[in-house]
Amino acid sequence: MKPRDTLTVDLFDMVVVPVARTPKPGALDINMQFRHVLSDEIKKSPKSRHEIAARMSELLGHEVTKHQLDSWTAESRDGWRFPLEYLPALEVALETHELLTWLASIRGARLAVGREALETQLGKLEHMKGELRKQEAAIKKLLVEQE
Repeated sequence: MKPRDTLTVDLFDMVVVPVARTPKPGALDINMQFRHVLSDEIKKSPKSRHEIAARMSELLGHEVTKHQLDSWTAESRDGWRFPLEYLPALEVALETHELLTWLASIRGARLAVGREALETQLGKLEHMKGELRKQEAAIKKLLVEQE
């Protein structure tokens, strides 16, 4: 009897991964939610809106004003949208990762920062090493069986 090839995936051994659900129309219109999260994070900061705007201006290399911050967070200022390219500067100014964490959660993702990111990467590497050890053992076994 021929030994089973453990390196080739059998059709019936495949793992079925559920397909991500497609959001319903309009479900990702996060305008008002984002304004609230943005406003809440600014309120949590010990810095004034003037200080936040000044720090953002410094980081971006062009002026951001308190008036802009007010307009981006006001529900009544629908024509004003927070520019995504300003997000890193805002988070540095606020000393937080909460906005990115919130945005990631909308898509079912999770933000890992600093030590947590390194530990996550280390866990992935450990898993990969284990998988490589299994493949190595399977290949060695096949070589022994073919002698």
